[in-house]
Amino acid sequence: MICDTHMHFYDRRYPTSSAAVLRPPDAMVADYRAVQMALDLERVVIVQPTTYGLDNSCQLDAMRVLGDAARAVVVVDASVADTELRALTDAGVRGARFHMLPGGAVGWDQLAPVAARVASFGWHIQLQLNGHELFDRLDALRSLPCPLVVDHVGRFMAPTEPDSAAFAALLALVDEGAHVKLSAPYESATDATHRYDLVTACIEALVARAPDRMLWATNWPHPGQADPPSLEDLATLRDRWLVSDALRQQVLVDNPARLYGF
Repeated sequence: MICDTHMHFYDRRYPTSSAAVLRPPDAMVADYRAVQMALDLERVVIVQPTTYGLDNSCQLDAMRVLGDAARAVVVVDASVADTELRALTDAGVRGARFHMLPGGAVGWDQLAPVAARVASFGWHIQLQLNGHELFDRLDALRSLPCPLVVDHVGRFMAPTEPDSAAFAALLALVDEGAHVKLSAPYESATDATHRYDLVTACIEALVARAPDRMLWATNWPHPGQADPPSLEDLATLRDRWLVSDALRQQVLVDNPARLYGF
C-alpha cells in the first residue's frame, strides 16, 4: 500500500486566496488517479496548497471522493474551534500545515498556539521553509507539543551539502523525532536531467540516519515548476533514493501508515 504523502488538488470552482502567489491550472481527482496507476500508489495525503489560504474545501472535498485511502493536512489558525478540529479529525485530517514562504496563510506567531490546539487531536505540524532558517528556529521547533514533519528534504535554497552546518540543523531535528518528506528536489536545485545529485546526497544521509522517519511524495502537480519531472523521473528518483525492498517497504508503506493512521 504505497503512500504519496504530499500532493495538491486545484479546481477553479473554488475561490483562491487574495494572498495567493501560485494559481496553477486545474488538477483534479481524475487526473491524479492516472498518476496513482502509473506509480502504483494506493494511499495519499492531500496537502492544502497556499492558493486557497485558510479555505480547505477543495482538498477536503477531494479527500471525501478518494475515501479511506486518503488523509489530509490542512491550514488552520489559532481561532479554529475544537468542534471543527474534531470534525476534521473524524474526516481524516492528520496535520496542520505551516508554509513559511510567500503566499503562506499563517505565520510564525501562530505556530505555538496552533500546535497546542491540535496536539490533543493527534495531529502533527507540517513545516515548509527555506531550510537555511532551521538553525534559528530550532528552539521553537523543539518545543512543539506534537510531532514535526519537514517538507521537501528541508527545501534548502540554495541547495546545501550533507556535511554543512545548515543541514546539521535538519539532522538535529530528525535525531529528536522529526519526519522528513523525500520530495520536490527541484524546490532546492534546478536540474535539466532531473537527477538532483546534491539533493540526493542529502537524502542518502537522511535515509541512513533515520529510515523510520522518512516519507516519500510526488508533490504532484508540481505547482510553479516550468520543467517538472515526468512520472518516469519520479519513479527513477524513488528507486534511487530507496535502494532496497526493505527500505521501500518502510518509507513508502510502514512509516506513512503509522504517522497518518491508515
